[in-house]
Amino acid sequence: MNNRIFGVTELNEYIRDLLDIDPVLNGIYVKGELSNYKIYPSGHHYFTMKDAEGSLRCVMFKGSASKLRFRPENGMKAVAFGRIAVFPRDGVYQLYVNELTPDGVGDLYVAFEQLKEKLLKEGLFDSSHKKPIPRFPGRIAVITSSAGAAVRDIIRVLGKRWPLSKVVVLPVRVQGAEAPPEIVGAIRYANRHRIADVIITGRGGGSIEDLWAFNDERVARAIYDSEIPVISAVGHEPDVTIADFVADLRAATPSNAAELAVPDSADLREALLQLELRTGQALKRELKMLRQRLNELAQKRVLQSPKNYIDDKRMLVDFMSTRLNAAAAKKVTASREHYIRLAASLDAMSPLKVLGRGYAITRKEDGTVVKAASDVKSGDRITVRLRKDEVKATVE
Repeated sequence: MNNRIFGVTELNEYIRDLLDIDPVLNGIYVKGELSNYKIYPSGHHYFTMKDAEGSLRCVMFKGSASKLRFRPENGMKAVAFGRIAVFPRDGVYQLYVNELTPDGVGDLYVAFEQLKEKLLKEGLFDSSHKKPIPRFPGRIAVITSSAGAAVRDIIRVLGKRWPLSKVVVLPVRVQGAEAPPEIVGAIRYANRHRIADVIITGRGGGSIEDLWAFNDERVARAIYDSEIPVISAVGHEPDVTIADFVADLRAATPSNAAELAVPDSADLREALLQLELRTGQALKRELKMLRQRLNELAQKRVLQSPKNYIDDKRMLVDFMSTRLNAAAAKKVTASREHYIRLAASLDAMSPLKVLGRGYAITRKEDGTVVKAASDVKSGDRITVRLRKDEVKATVE
């Protein structure tokens, strides 16, 4: 018999060490119902898994919780994977959860991830392929079940926000094996006949099995190939499907899809009213400035007494005319004096003046001036130019 006495903490640590070396407890799957599920500000998740006869405390730290693809809720059947260990402070063993999946849908999640990875590598999720949603669509095609709440919510929101748009409902099944071909056919029909400016496709919330039609590869490729922009509206905010990744725009809910598809007429009305107000204020400011300018011009002397303005201009014309006449007269006088000086200089240089003093100019028959006796010979005919007339002579 072991008579050793353990302290409480020592015993708890001893039990913890025993559990840590148990290979079964270090990687164990536990199935049960979630209860008392709480998410702390730290990001850690604390909850209890139970069945008809027992319960197990569980903790999932922030790093593992961030990988969850669904929102755990109380009462949900789930499968947890992790390790069993003792928290020495409380002396209570608990399951440290690394993975948590809804019970019965593990295969679906594997298929979801595989298809997601495949289409991601092919580029179907690239933002460069996303088409813009028309700002004011004239026609909207809604591809969903005609009996579900989603179509009623979409039509209600569209009618309230933008009643100018025409809504065309293409009813299809959104659950079951027949759903994917019908959804694909409706998308292709809408594109073939160009019946809308934008397409909304989706359904209300449900389990992953209910939403599985929108995780179908055929639906994903039909959305990708659509020439008309597609808004995906599947389930509620936490629900994510392959269609959401491929669509040109993802909406949290069907109602949100309707909100994203059209503008709010009330907002536009308010914007127009604000624009009208700002335009009116701008016009008032402009009119005020023009009125001030008009008042300033009205104070001008030319507008107060046009005759005085004309008289001023007449006086200015007279003044300018006087100056112009004086300048012209001065110019004429200067030109006349210059002419007289030039005429006097020319007259002084004139050969007639020389002839007038008794000199003569003798030329030969060819007009050459005789400057010396050697220029002529006996018998040459010459002309002697006097002051008033000429004398014809012969050289002897």
